[in-house]
Amino acid sequence: MIKEAMLYEKMEGGNVRCALCSHRCKIAPAKRGVCCVRENREGALYTLVYGPVIAASVDPIEKKPIYHLYPGSESYSIAAVGCNFRCSFCQNHEISQMPREEGRIAGREMTPREVANGAISSSSKSISYTYTEPTIFFEFAHDTARLAREKGLKNIFVTNGFMTEEALEAASPWLDAANVDLKSFRDDFYKHHCGARLKPVLDTLRGMKKRGIWVEVTTLVIPTLNDDEGELREIAAFIRSLGDEVPWHVSRFFPRYRTQNLLPTPVKTIDRALEIGRQAGLKHVYSGNVPGGESDNTYCSQCKNLLIGRQGYTIRQYNLAGSKCNHCGTTLAGVFS
Repeated sequence: MIKEAMLYEKMEGGNVRCALCSHRCKIAPAKRGVCCVRENREGALYTLVYGPVIAASVDPIEKKPIYHLYPGSESYSIAAVGCNFRCSFCQNHEISQMPREEGRIAGREMTPREVANGAISSSSKSISYTYTEPTIFFEFAHDTARLAREKGLKNIFVTNGFMTEEALEAASPWLDAANVDLKSFRDDFYKHHCGARLKPVLDTLRGMKKRGIWVEVTTLVIPTLNDDEGELREIAAFIRSLGDEVPWHVSRFFPRYRTQNLLPTPVKTIDRALEIGRQAGLKHVYSGNVPGGESDNTYCSQCKNLLIGRQGYTIRQYNLAGSKCNHCGTTLAGVFS
């Protein structure tokens, strides 16, 4: 289904200005924006990804990764093709870069109601808009999320955070949680490896916190590109400025896409990043792509009691009474059943 886009303005000469992501593309007639899925048709902007769903599956919510919203639950996860970034290390480049590199838009047609019903029938507690960048299929997410809310489901964005203030404001009534990739604390990294900028991501994180959206942050630590201890300290300090309860997921890199020349991140680098996060005052620091370690677990920030014991994406122990530590009564930040 081709649908007129949200969040754009018409300009002189048939041009339009998209206000969905921070590229704020000026798009000429018959042209598309950076994401390659929003097209100017005779002076009106249309989304080309309202309906074609390239991926729909039921995932553990921990896979997003979201650790502090209904731990151990399932999340119905969907994506459309396309992305407003061009990350050289993208894990899902086959679908995120499909419109740009192959010039096509693929997917099985679904309606927002079918997605919401799919979540209900799978006993999921949430819908995650993930795998690619959910901002670029905003209209479909918007309509799906409002139906999901009516059915008692939570809505989660797994996002690069390159949204505009207008998009975040439009999403805030129905967006419950987000895992935001803070890929680096250097603008040059964003420019050279993602085709983007750092400041809008920081602004989005602040804006989400201000609006009461539950936020978790992920950093993929890539050897020689963003693994400098000074930069990791800056990332940790920024997250701490959002709140010491904000979880930081420090994830191990493996060669992907256009970064085949780099080796996987040493585990000792991940361990050091975790320590940096703790030294910065973060209460909850987790490792990603390093299975089997204690850094997957959630501990009480007060008495250090094990609250949630994880093995991979599986919950092995659960020692919460509601949202409180069953040993000392300290509240764990997040959303718990």
